[in-house]
Amino acid sequence: MSNERRFESVYSKRVRAGKRRTYFFDVRKTRGEDFYLTLTESTRRFDGDGYERHKIFLYKEDFNRFLSNLTEAIDHVKTDLMPDYDYDEFTRRQEEYEAKLASGEIVRGESNTSTDSTSEDSAQAEKPKGEDEEIEEDDMTW
Repeated sequence: MSNERRFESVYSKRVRAGKRRTYFFDVRKTRGEDFYLTLTESTRRFDGDGYERHKIFLYKEDFNRFLSNLTEAIDHVKTDLMPDYDYDEFTRRQEEYEAKLASGEIVRGESNTSTDSTSEDSAQAEKPKGEDEEIEEDDMTW
């Protein structure tokens, strides 16, 4: 039996993070009806020859400690190390891009300097092996 069958994906969320990097958050179910989370960073190689992946497996008994420490580390950067940085800048740019896309002001895959929209080349981020979900081109790259 293959790993894809033994460890069924029950939820998946993709986060585009620029032109070359994509994060995947996947909830998986084991044969024993248990659940765990895989966090995958997929980065397109500079030579254009495929993708490099880094994966973290997070088990239910570690969820609370992991989330607490991740939140603490992020808050430290936001509050103590870089308090003046605009952390909402990219969220606003993504929302503007999506609004323009919905209104027909821009076309998916077109380059637009005011929104830095996705090019066809940057929309080809690869999902980790075993994932069949198709990647959409409507994510904005920075």
